[in-house]
Parts: sequence; C-alpha cells; structure tokens
Amino acid sequence: MGRILGVDYGDSRIGLALSDPLKIIASPFKTFRNEGREKCLQFLQSLIEEKEIEAIVVGLPIGMKGQDTAQTIKVREFADSLSIFNLPIELEDERLSSVSAQKSMIMQNIKTGHNKGMIDERAAAILLQQFLDKRNR
Repeated sequence: MGRILGVDYGDSRIGLALSDPLKIIASPFKTFRNEGREKCLQFLQSLIEEKEIEAIVVGLPIGMKGQDTAQTIKVREFADSLSIFNLPIELEDERLSSVSAQKSMIMQNIKTGHNKGMIDERAAAILLQQFLDKRNR
C-alpha cells in the first residue's frame, strides 16, 4: 500500500507530510530547502520511490477573497512540473494552514521563531489531512 505526499511549497522551504498506508492520517514528515526546481524534483523522485508515493497533494495559497496571488501562480507552475512523475497531482486550498500550524506549536510551548521548518511540515500535514478527510467522507 502506498502513501499520499502533502507538499507545502515555499520560495525558501518546502514542507512535506505523508499519509499512513491506509490514507487516513497525515503526519508531518520533513522540510527541505528550495534550491531550485531541478534539485527539488530529484529529491522528490527519490522520496516517491522510497515511500511508495501514489499521489501528491500540493497546497494552493489562494488569497483570502478567493483570488490568485503571485504565490498561487508559482505553486501552480510547481505542481505542473510534478507531472513528470506520472502520479495524480491534486491542489488543496491551504488558506491559513501555516497560521494553524504555528498556533498548534504555540499551544505545545514549542518556539516558532527558529522552527520555521517545523511550521512548514505541520502546514503540509494540515493540508494533507484536509484532503484525506474530504476524500474519505
């Protein structure tokens, strides 16, 4: 049984989350530095093979009024580049996922200033869980 990969794409960091093999629960997995499209795709290729990824869910940062932003366009282009993996690629509205991730860390007394990567991983898990919940209804 494969997993679903959640991706919180950012200009400097990319947060990742993985579903469990039953595709019910999302967990924060890893954050890596965004060092350009080519390196990113190479990293994801090895992860897809290692973790038996069956689909990818990319967080789409839509503006609060539902409009596309400059970052929305970058994320759509990034998601298009993932088509080389021949996997289903889904876009999931990620509005406020980073805010929710940060709040959950504060509630657990985890400092957020030096843990930006952890915020990105948790944001990826939040958007992936949102996707899984809708899918499993």
